[in-house]
Amino acid sequence: MITFGSTNGIDIIKCATPFKKPMGIAIKNDNLAIACLDSLNFFSSKLDANKVKNKQFDKIYLHRAEFNTSILDLHDIHFAKGRLWGINTVFSCLCTFDINYSFNPNWKPHFISKIVPEDRCHLNGLAIKDGMPKYATALSKTDYQEGWREHINHSGVLLEIPSSRIIADNLSMPHSPLVIGNNLYLLESGIGHLVKINLETDEKTKVYDFKRFIRGMTYISGTLVIGMSKIRTTSKTFNKLKVSESSGISGLILFNLEFGQIIGEMDLSNLVDEIYDVKHIEESQMPAIVPNGHELSIETITMPKNSFRVKRKKKN
Repeated sequence: MITFGSTNGIDIIKCATPFKKPMGIAIKNDNLAIACLDSLNFFSSKLDANKVKNKQFDKIYLHRAEFNTSILDLHDIHFAKGRLWGINTVFSCLCTFDINYSFNPNWKPHFISKIVPEDRCHLNGLAIKDGMPKYATALSKTDYQEGWREHINHSGVLLEIPSSRIIADNLSMPHSPLVIGNNLYLLESGIGHLVKINLETDEKTKVYDFKRFIRGMTYISGTLVIGMSKIRTTSKTFNKLKVSESSGISGLILFNLEFGQIIGEMDLSNLVDEIYDVKHIEESQMPAIVPNGHELSIETITMPKNSFRVKRKKKN
């Protein structure tokens, strides 16, 4: 996972933090969660960054907990209504979490007959509206094991939650649904399109053709920040995509919605091959994520209105 920012508005600082297959990212207030291969990792930024010696960071997210999920292939996650919600791709459902189970199923598309570990439709994206999960994307409407792989270029759907109403279909690998005003934006990763859907009329409009494999999107003051990934050369499924030959760079695209044009790009190919999610940390120019086991995480003790750095005594 990569965090980056700038404290002077000129130099960009990039910081890579290792996780096991990081996927969806959720941020709300001081809390941050990351969905990984077989766990959810939770962080808090309650630590005063001024108490840390390294002054290049203005917000510090300390590791607070790791929740074992086993391998669910969690994709999009969001904080909503006091809980963390996640798209459980292996079990084709939207779920929440508590200490008693790996997950609690809360909703599934109407075309999924059973909640079983078969990745039947590759449910992946989740959008929030009015503080609740409201829209989801899937790569197909199939109800059998890995059925989504068969017609990946045009079998995707956008669904309403909880009705399971299909708002848009024949999509090419839809990802990263995002509600902005009365519209929902999503990425058709398979053909490199940014798409806008009017939530009142269901009218679908192509906004831009990036001609690359795009996935992961956030909105900042009129600009969309969109992730672009390299295509896996070893994947028979991904090599079927129309953008497979034009997706040799990974990084970020800055796209101005008002003018409908690219205003900047960042090449991250030397750090990462694939990007799944993109999030903006508000009120921070250079955040840091401190993983479990890091010296700062081990030695820092926080409490309301105060924190302490207690170093372990070295054994003789």
